[in-house]
Amino acid sequence: MDIRLIALDLDGTVFDDKKNISPRTLAAMRAALDKGIAVVPATGRTVEGVPEQFLHMPGVRYALTSNGATVADLQTGQTLVSQCFDLRQAAELYDLLEPFGGQFSLFLDGRSYSTREGLEECMQFVPENLREYIRSSRVLVEDMQQAIREHADRVEKFSILYPTLAVRDAAWQAVAERFPDVEITTSLACNLEVNAPGVSKGTGLLALARVLGLEPAQVMACGDSGNDLTMIQLAGLGVAMGNATEPVKAAAKVITQDNNHDGVALAIEKYAL
Repeated sequence: MDIRLIALDLDGTVFDDKKNISPRTLAAMRAALDKGIAVVPATGRTVEGVPEQFLHMPGVRYALTSNGATVADLQTGQTLVSQCFDLRQAAELYDLLEPFGGQFSLFLDGRSYSTREGLEECMQFVPENLREYIRSSRVLVEDMQQAIREHADRVEKFSILYPTLAVRDAAWQAVAERFPDVEITTSLACNLEVNAPGVSKGTGLLALARVLGLEPAQVMACGDSGNDLTMIQLAGLGVAMGNATEPVKAAAKVITQDNNHDGVALAIEKYAL
């Protein structure tokens, strides 16, 4: 098996439940990089939200962010892949989602935007192990529609955390009925993530592979949740974590250990090293 590109989801995959990367997983990632394999964080976060553990790891050059809306060259700052909303659809989506409330984040041009009111009033909806990340990474704005207009064609993703599954599901249904072509997914229990039509981690990953001159068979992807499903399906070797959702496990070619028991390290060691 000639694996030349490894895409790794972060939360629930590379990170354990305490948001740490185990020594064995770090060692496996470094060994893959030393072998000339591209190791790429594949995340729903923005470029600015890519964790320091990746940014400071020698050899990590590319980051797939905002569920595939953007792939960045971390060394040059160049955007290699851009799959954003058009302005009209982004503005109409916000108007549709805003009445449902929740902790609303708008991913624009590599950064995450929230209103001050929305951020603080809805922080109780956010899992405790993500609160500091969300507080520290959000750019606060007064008017979300104005932020959309100012960034025109650079709206990457909508991400909302809701208080209950019932509210999340109602928002999901409303989006699906009004905009049947957009990509809707989730990465947490009460979370909703919306990307432009045809945009997902899977399409972003294959676009990066083409830029690097690689075939899908040379790509390995590891993930655990709904927003990882397409890259698990489209990669030559899709690896589901032991803690993955059932649809992700069903789509994967192999299932490794969970994120608290070096699942990523085991997969890299077995299939890439």
